[in-house]
Amino acid sequence: MTDSSETAPKMHYICQTYVAKAGKGAGQASMQIGKQFQYTSASPAQERAERESKSDACIGADAYMVIEDQESGEVGMPTFLARFGSVPEIDAF
Repeated sequence: MTDSSETAPKMHYICQTYVAKAGKGAGQASMQIGKQFQYTSASPAQERAERESKSDACIGADAYMVIEDQESGEVGMPTFLARFGSVPEIDAF
């Protein structure tokens, strides 16, 4: 008998924030990842992303889910749950 919990895909719910990063040229600005928070369900990740996006230190936040294959350790592409403020294009992932 095998333990299916070891081979079952694992879902990760992430809140990721973005902060402004000064560019090298005059007036150039970009963004970089600020903080990441991991949750066991979607709702807290979405709520945290919304709260963080309203912070003065934050220019935007994403809440997303990724699925990890526990056998191989591979992580799939993110599925976005909510996006707030200035965030990178989805193609950047």
